[in-house]
Amino acid sequence: MAARTGSALVPAGPRTSRYSAEQAVAELAAASKHAEGPVRQVSRLVDGSVVPEALIVDRPGWIRAAADSMSQLTGSGVDDAAERGKFAGKPAGLQAGAMLAFLSTAILGQYDPFTGPNGTLLLVAPNIMAVERALSVPPSDFRLWVCLHEVTHRVQFSSAPWLSDYMKSNVETLGDTGDEPLADMLGRLVEAVKERRRGIEDPAGGVIGLLRATQAEPQRDALDRLLMLGTLLEGHADHVMDAVGPAVVPSVTRIRAAFDQRRKRPANPIQRLLRALLGMDAKVAQYVRGKKFVDEVVDTVGMDRFNTIWTDAETLPRTDEIADPQRWVRRVLG
Repeated sequence: MAARTGSALVPAGPRTSRYSAEQAVAELAAASKHAEGPVRQVSRLVDGSVVPEALIVDRPGWIRAAADSMSQLTGSGVDDAAERGKFAGKPAGLQAGAMLAFLSTAILGQYDPFTGPNGTLLLVAPNIMAVERALSVPPSDFRLWVCLHEVTHRVQFSSAPWLSDYMKSNVETLGDTGDEPLADMLGRLVEAVKERRRGIEDPAGGVIGLLRATQAEPQRDALDRLLMLGTLLEGHADHVMDAVGPAVVPSVTRIRAAFDQRRKRPANPIQRLLRALLGMDAKVAQYVRGKKFVDEVVDTVGMDRFNTIWTDAETLPRTDEIADPQRWVRRVLG
């Protein structure tokens, strides 16, 4: 239902000729292969695994892949659909489809560790073409730059296979709300609002912060762990994509400046509301905070010692360490 709804609602991508579209697909496929070497060299994460082919998709293709990934991650496949009732999932499916339709216009690429034997590297060709045109940057450089980010995610998960189970475990905890009384959740929400008025900051902030406030402690802790992991993964990928330098991506400095400027442009009120509700602004904040954390740790101890972070769950950064990287250095590296 989510996949069908999203595919029906999604707006068309940018107008382009068939030749340009085919050229972009071919170049992205080649760039995803080419990115592997620089990513491994900069990240110093070498696992010896075979480099999988990237899946180049349009917006409906990304929606179908994302819906499948959500099903794999949450265990909400169709096997027990009959038991849950013929119509029970329709409202949720419609809502998820509308969400996926909106997100599919903004996603450039994604590594999905939960589908396929080696995960799936997705690149959304129409969105990449739209952004490179809007930024007026060299298409070949921009396509490789995007691939560097997404390939870094593949290397992260292949070098630390435990990450997938760690994510699934926390998602399961997050979804296990039990039969907690509504009054208890509302009470926590009211207390969180009071704390904000008193100037007490929530590390999650925004809509995610309010969601966190309604949750019991196990779910709140699971959300914090997922937020910190996401911040690390995105920040590390951003660090790598910029660290490869102009020898690999000649216009990397120009692309980064234009891309950051694009992130700061004000959106119309409806877009701002949707971005807030879907957590997209929190996602952008993850990139910024995560990259700052990785930059400082790598500058302090070097990439080899930084890679201790991928050892297990105990070496991942905690909530209070993302903003204070030296605290992580002292705790983990001594």
